[in-house]
Amino acid sequence: MFETLIAVCLGLGLAASCGFRVFVPLLLIALAAKAEMLALAPAFEWLGSWPAIGTLTVATLLEIGAYYVPWLDNLLDSVSAPAAVAAGIVAAAACVTDMDPLLKWSLAVIAGGGSAGTIKLGMTGLRAMATATTGGLANWVVSTIEWLVSLALSLLALFIPILAALLSLILVVFLVRFAWSWLVRRRAAKRRVPATAN
Repeated sequence: MFETLIAVCLGLGLAASCGFRVFVPLLLIALAAKAEMLALAPAFEWLGSWPAIGTLTVATLLEIGAYYVPWLDNLLDSVSAPAAVAAGIVAAAACVTDMDPLLKWSLAVIAGGGSAGTIKLGMTGLRAMATATTGGLANWVVSTIEWLVSLALSLLALFIPILAALLSLILVVFLVRFAWSWLVRRRAAKRRVPATAN
C-alpha cells in the first residue's frame, strides 16, 4: 500500500512537471529507469532504452531552446498544451506498476493529465501577460523559470515523491484560484465599460 502511494506521488509530481516543460520530466524518467533508480510499468519499459533517451534528449534541448526565440514561444504554447496533457498521462501511468488498470488509467488521466494541463494553461497565461506588458522582452525570464522549475520538480519527485506531489497540488490550486479571480476581474471590467460609455 505504501509503495503504491509513493508511486502515485511520484507520477503526480512528474506529471505536474510536464506542465512546465513537456520533455524534461520524460527525459528524467528515462534516465532514472536506465540507471535502475526507477521501475517502470511493463507497458512503459521502452522509456528506459537508449533510443528513447536519445530522442528525449534532442526533444528536450529543442523545446528549451525554442522557448527563447521571440514570438515562437507564444506559438509553441498553443500547440504544447495538448502535448503536456499527454506527457502528464504517460508520466503518471509509467510510474504506477501495481494497480488495477482501470484505476491506474483513471488516475493518470485525471490527476496526471489534469495537473499537467492546468499548469501549462497557467504558464501560457503568464507568458501572454509578459508578452502584453513587456512586448515579449521578459519572456526569456519566464522560459528560464519554467524549465528550471520543471527540472527541480522532476528531481524532487524522483527523490522525495510525497513532497513533490504536495507541491504539485498546491501549484494546481494556486493556478485555478488565480485563473478564477482573473476571470471575475475581467467580467467586472467588461460590465463597467458599457456603464461608463452610457
